[in-house]
Amino acid sequence: MQAFVKIKSGTYRNQEVKDEVFPLIKQFQLGSKGGYITVDGSGRFGKDKIRVSVSTPTDYELVDAPTAVEESNPERDEQRMSEIAERFDILNEMTKAVLNGDIRAMIVAGPPGVGKSFGIEGELERANLFDQISGRRVKSEMIKGTASALGMYKALYKYSDANSVVVFDDCDSILLDDVCLNLLKGALDSSKKRRISWLADSHSLRREGVPDQFDFKGGVIFITNLKFDQMKSQKTRDHLDAIQSRCHYLDLTLDTMRDKILRIKQIARTGELFQDYDFGEVEQDEIIQFMSDNQTKLREVSLRMAIKIAQLHKSFPLKWAGLATTTCFKSR
Repeated sequence: MQAFVKIKSGTYRNQEVKDEVFPLIKQFQLGSKGGYITVDGSGRFGKDKIRVSVSTPTDYELVDAPTAVEESNPERDEQRMSEIAERFDILNEMTKAVLNGDIRAMIVAGPPGVGKSFGIEGELERANLFDQISGRRVKSEMIKGTASALGMYKALYKYSDANSVVVFDDCDSILLDDVCLNLLKGALDSSKKRRISWLADSHSLRREGVPDQFDFKGGVIFITNLKFDQMKSQKTRDHLDAIQSRCHYLDLTLDTMRDKILRIKQIARTGELFQDYDFGEVEQDEIIQFMSDNQTKLREVSLRMAIKIAQLHKSFPLKWAGLATTTCFKSR
């Protein structure tokens, strides 16, 4: 039987973990950097095995499974889905405003796998299509994955013109690097003239013809899985507070496993999620109910996982659930 634990006070990768419930994998242990417990963090952090730092065993307590999974309430769920949809509508409108140059910068925070990038990427593709048809240089780009400080400087220079936009997606390492943070603060500065400089010598910049300083007139969108207000390190918090003061910060507030299930249900209702599978309402409901019933067992609860299960449902309509149990559940 799956055990659950409520962490009263702890940290994971400089993020505060307080009064949150996780499936327990291994109880308190002492390591070289102090005490920790091992939990399933897929619902909050997108990883199914993480070590949460705690000072002593008194910083957490075992709880019963029903307290870890929210009970469904149709009326409450409909209201919550409307709230989630409204947040993503705001995200799309804010993205358009950044592309139009009306808003200088935006940070979007939310857990992995809920479609943070999808709407933004769609708006970028539409904007770039007009540039391509007109024979103009494309003015926006989405950069995914790890970004070095030098790579970030080059990207900001490439899209430094007015009405240009650079999007950093899943580049959370930037927030833990002082040089990257200072570059980001420079790009988001509220003054009329945003001067960005690279003071260190660089053969790479000279070879590519990138100057050691330039005025940044473009826009920036930063998509992150981290919540700024839950970062534990005071030094990092100071940087992030400075960044927040310079731009719009949109927290999608998908903080629970139930929120993720409702987000999946909300996208399915629009017809976008399963549009390639020719499913009726019954098949869609079966997939979402399967995910809801097994939310603590799945490797992740995300739109990507819904598509994986849909593929099995389409290919194996009589035994898809058994195959999903085998291929989509976490190993024990």
